[in-house]
Amino acid sequence: MEEVAFNIILHAGDARSHALEALRYAREQKFTEAAASMAEAKAELIAAHHIQTNLLQSEADGKKQDISLLLVHAQDHLMTAILAKDLIEEMILMLEAQHAKK
Repeated sequence: MEEVAFNIILHAGDARSHALEALRYAREQKFTEAAASMAEAKAELIAAHHIQTNLLQSEADGKKQDISLLLVHAQDHLMTAILAKDLIEEMILMLEAQHAKK
């Protein structure tokens, strides 16, 4: 279970980093690079979500999971990364619209 939690943390952290990188690119009006970084963020979130789904499916199948502080921490990382990705996507759209008006 510890390895599962660490893998969620790893993918969620990488997703957040890629999303922030995308925002930096967008501020520099490098929207192609921003889109590529955001695609990487989404891929990392899919990987983390897949791990999470496997945990949920296992529990739905009757296999009880021990919930540790580390797993709660991993879930927190994942939810924070998802929120960051969602907000940064909106910010990038605003930056693109602002750039198009110039």
